[in-house]
Amino acid sequence: MQIRSFGGLALAGLFGSVALAATAAVFQENFASDPASRGWRALGYTNLFQWNAANGNLEVTWDSSRANSYFCLPLPDTVTEADDFGLSFDLQLNDFAAGINPAKPNPFQLALGFCNLTQATAPGFVRGSGFQSPNLVEFSFFPDPGPPWLWGPSLTATMIDWTATNWSFGGFAPAGLSTDSVYRVTLNYFASNRVLCATILRDGQPWMTVDDAVAGAGFLGFEVDHVGVMSYSDDGQDPYYSGSILAHGTLDNVVVTAPAAVSQCTGGLAGGQWEMTFQSRRNWLYQLERTVDFLSWSATGGPTAGNGGPLVLRDASPPAGAAFYRVKAWRP
Repeated sequence: MQIRSFGGLALAGLFGSVALAATAAVFQENFASDPASRGWRALGYTNLFQWNAANGNLEVTWDSSRANSYFCLPLPDTVTEADDFGLSFDLQLNDFAAGINPAKPNPFQLALGFCNLTQATAPGFVRGSGFQSPNLVEFSFFPDPGPPWLWGPSLTATMIDWTATNWSFGGFAPAGLSTDSVYRVTLNYFASNRVLCATILRDGQPWMTVDDAVAGAGFLGFEVDHVGVMSYSDDGQDPYYSGSILAHGTLDNVVVTAPAAVSQCTGGLAGGQWEMTFQSRRNWLYQLERTVDFLSWSATGGPTAGNGGPLVLRDASPPAGAAFYRVKAWRP
């Protein structure tokens, strides 16, 4: 899947310049056609995920008796705690049973969110131990398994840093989902204060706001590169607290808000050359383009690799009259 974007439209001429900063990139998936054609893939126990062509959704089974399994889509670039990003999706559960394994009678989660896929598919990735699942940003539902469990169901928004030992705090609501509603879950991460916010609509109406999950002073940051559904194995738990789950439901209308490939654009003349300065991202290529009539655009130089920081592109031979510039960005 090749992703392109444009940012930083600017006018160069007698009257100076105007620069427009690019906004975040938005990716949408409604499963109306085979998601595999757009880069989605299943890993692990792949039968847990089935695209339903007739209904236009994804059928999901969360089965903790199976190995870690994922249905996921790569992000345009690795996202870190320094980026703003978000995720929304429709979730409808058909059935769920917590503590379904008598040897593991406590709650266990069904989850959706962001992960570092290389680490999440590694043999040493164990979600249930509490210290072997690095680089996660996710929403989870823990159903109530019934007596002797005393604390009921819960919804959580969680961040785990790259060491796997530092977790966000907060991000908890003592509530549960049901099988008679469609839930619209929205996760938004804000880099300015390192907070993950989760809000939920029920059948289109406001229903629940989960307490914010906050990355504290000891939180060392994360790097995630895929978004999707997680069905975690219940192996590796403390036997005293171990839980299990079997649940079925559907996923639809996924919207991912990722950081823009081009942001913080400014432009101006310097030494007779037009310069565009902007914030770039690694793993992207950038090219400055120029037009004088908006009928055609021409490159002013070859592609330049992003460095994850400020990047300057120049037009060494700007025209005598007015010209418009833009920055073209694409993943190789």
